[in-house]
Amino acid sequence: MMVVTALLSWFLVGLFVRVSRARGWGQKVRVDGPQTHLVKEGTPTAGGVPFVLAAALVFFPLYLTGNAGGPRELIIMLAALAMGVIGGIDDLLKIRSRMTGKGRTELLAREKFPLQFVVSLAFAYFAAPLAAHELLPSLGPVADVILLTLVMVGSVNAFNFTDGLDGLLSGVAIIVLLPLLALSPVSALLVAALLGFLWFNAHPARVFMGDMGSHAIGAVAAGAYVLYADVWLLPLAAIIPVAAVLSVVIQVASFKLRGKRVFKMSPIQHHFEHADIGWPETHVTMRFWMVTAVATAAVWWILGGRP
Repeated sequence: MMVVTALLSWFLVGLFVRVSRARGWGQKVRVDGPQTHLVKEGTPTAGGVPFVLAAALVFFPLYLTGNAGGPRELIIMLAALAMGVIGGIDDLLKIRSRMTGKGRTELLAREKFPLQFVVSLAFAYFAAPLAAHELLPSLGPVADVILLTLVMVGSVNAFNFTDGLDGLLSGVAIIVLLPLLALSPVSALLVAALLGFLWFNAHPARVFMGDMGSHAIGAVAAGAYVLYADVWLLPLAAIIPVAAVLSVVIQVASFKLRGKRVFKMSPIQHHFEHADIGWPETHVTMRFWMVTAVATAAVWWILGGRP
């Protein structure tokens, strides 16, 4: 079914690109971002909508016929869809603002985080009794729920901050999920859907992922590692998303406390693109993929090379 999902995603994303261009659903590029990105002005965004839809359209018939795993898989998929809806609202506001020239451009952090927290808490409540503990024993029912809630919120935002370069987040997510493909059907379907999306998102991108896609990816990564591997292995495999979110936190804290910036630009992928360093976008993407591959290989080794 991975082939079916990849082809469906490829078709839906391609259709989405055509409709988006016809209707002018392009993304506005930050003027304070990398200057090399100014040529991307008007590129369609919210490409996560069709590939998440593709994964869901294949998953639910499989699940209802008993061919897509048990409760763990339903928990992961529902968390991904719920997080995706939160990101999708953000995408909708951006598109509507660009089309009309007025209105809100995005969800505020004080609106987004509570919604993420509610979804994460629901995920943690149902996932905690089923969570894998490869490295460390359970911390206890309440502590496990708190930990898994924070992991889900952190993962969604970390993967969200990793977006911004052509193909970067798609490739990182595919590599991070590789050790769990034979264990988690949702992970396998998402990887297939991302391959269909990457056809259009590879440099130079014809469509951007948007928040729906990045939120869903973060939820699947967190859910799969919690339920099939170990929560403590996720930060190792997702070393690039962790670095991305930490770079933002450090940058904001440093500027507020000291009035100085630690990085040329944040998230960290844009630091390496800055003119003072000058890595081409494709080099940053490829090198971040390689770092992710090494880290994920280490996770695979820790898991005993299974399955």
